[in-house]
Amino acid sequence: MSAIRVIKGVYRNKPVRNIAFNLVSGYQTGAKGNFVTVENNGTFPNCPDTIRIRVNNIKDIEYVNGEAVSNDNTVAFVAAQTETETEDQIMTRIRERFDILNDMTKACVNGDIRAMIVSGPPGVGKSFGVEREIEKATLFDKLAGKRLRAEVVKGSATPIGLYQTLYKYSDANCVLVFDDCDSILLDDVALNLLKGALDSGKKRTISWLSESSALRREGIPDRFEFKGSVIFITNLKFDTMKSQKLRDHLDALQSRCHYLDLTLDTMRDKVLRIKQIAKDGVLFSDYDFEECVQDEIVEFMESNQNRLREMSLRMALKIADLRKSFAGNWKRMAETTCMKSA
Repeated sequence: MSAIRVIKGVYRNKPVRNIAFNLVSGYQTGAKGNFVTVENNGTFPNCPDTIRIRVNNIKDIEYVNGEAVSNDNTVAFVAAQTETETEDQIMTRIRERFDILNDMTKACVNGDIRAMIVSGPPGVGKSFGVEREIEKATLFDKLAGKRLRAEVVKGSATPIGLYQTLYKYSDANCVLVFDDCDSILLDDVALNLLKGALDSGKKRTISWLSESSALRREGIPDRFEFKGSVIFITNLKFDTMKSQKLRDHLDALQSRCHYLDLTLDTMRDKVLRIKQIAKDGVLFSDYDFEECVQDEIVEFMESNQNRLREMSLRMALKIADLRKSFAGNWKRMAETTCMKSA
């Protein structure tokens, strides 16, 4: 039978913390909020054999031998293929995906590939390899004092700001990277501009049909041909979005360009990604740690995976900072500053 772990929930006003149950029915939303239906494993004596545990959101549960997938308003349980993989197989799969990401980024820099979307959870190193290739591509520009032919845009972007940026980097040898700019997907005007830039057609014409004094001041035309390459890095997993309206837009984006899902969907994947980077000698390279200390940090994260605020490379570095500064008390410091309240 499928199993689920409730990280934080409530049953009949009694807290449920980090307890595993046999799953009856997956995450659902009802009149009284979100819940999962599980078998009563004896945690609640004198109660029904099947119980509903209320949770705030899907992050409060973890599928022990499977993963959650969206299906209308219900998150149904499906068996996860990754559970049959060994650790070495998972790390090989993940490494292959990131190698593909590096190769595709190089192709974008060279102009061979004009558009790519990269999807994966936060803090797993999506941006690292991309930014490294961008730095290589702009090195000679920096040395020569020329205008850089590539830029990494982070954070939110207004539609007109997006239009200006696309124009600035519209030449054939230019590359634009949008990192953590998911707000673009929620604005219809910005989204249509992005669709134009990501289009796979031979000629990509982008237009701004509204009156704008900002464009006039900068001498930017209301229509131009975009010849550059675009990489859009996002935390969103396009295939499991609930909103049908947003799904339609995301499907349109996927049909226009290459879409690379890094397949880090489970907690196990994220833990093994951290192990992989640590094993490669990259994760803690600035700390001058002995290998045994690096292993101790990773083992601490793995054993506390359901309590940490997030499982990410950023979290590993936070804990490494504590290990370096408070060698005798770093675990207690990490429990206080990096973990969710019990």
